[in-house]
Amino acid sequence: MKPFIFIAAIVLLATTPARSQALVDPNKVAPEFREAAEKRRAEQIRQRECALKADLEKVLPRDRTAFLNHCLETMAAKQ
Repeated sequence: MKPFIFIAAIVLLATTPARSQALVDPNKVAPEFREAAEKRRAEQIRQRECALKADLEKVLPRDRTAFLNHCLETMAAKQ
């Protein structure tokens, strides 16, 4: 049993933690795709702002999707 626990501990320590998707950098893409990259970056920033609002308001996981959709819709309406 001890060898199994030892191997499991090594495997857990060797894995890297999952990271969220990085923001798109429009300067690192080809010039013909720069406009699309700028739009994607703006969308990612809006999504992160809404996720932060959900965290600050302590939205329950079951209600989080509806909250985020509503937040994104209101942000789109303001533009």
